[in-house]
Amino acid sequence: MSTSTKLSASIKALCYLAESFPTPKSSAEISKSIGINASKIRMLLSQLSAVNIVSSIKGKKGGFILNKNPIEINMQEVYCGIENRKAFHLDVNKVSGKNFKQSKTFYSYFINLFSEIQVDIEDKMRNISLNSLMEKINIKSNYK
Repeated sequence: MSTSTKLSASIKALCYLAESFPTPKSSAEISKSIGINASKIRMLLSQLSAVNIVSSIKGKKGGFILNKNPIEINMQEVYCGIENRKAFHLDVNKVSGKNFKQSKTFYSYFINLFSEIQVDIEDKMRNISLNSLMEKINIKSNYK
């Protein structure tokens, strides 16, 4: 699953949880509502549970529930919760072109460039709350 797909799926699931708050929702219910495979939903929400964005409640009436107000959840926090690597990644261990004498300089340039872009992306995502996103797409949060 690509970074953008994982982030989009996670945000959709969080919007659904905010909309149905305070009732916990199973991965099957979330899946049916947002059209994403239940096992992928479980994987993503388990990762978000590890960073305290959601909780998993066991039992017959259990499921996932938001731990935070949507105003307090930003896209960067979600992104970091589901990703174990940066969006712009260059594996310097796979440097090729040994006949190209500037290879190290070339890769060094791109590593620095990608680092700068990554900071810009994360800064932008840090300024987008789940609540503001929900307002833009007309989803009402029941979180109080």
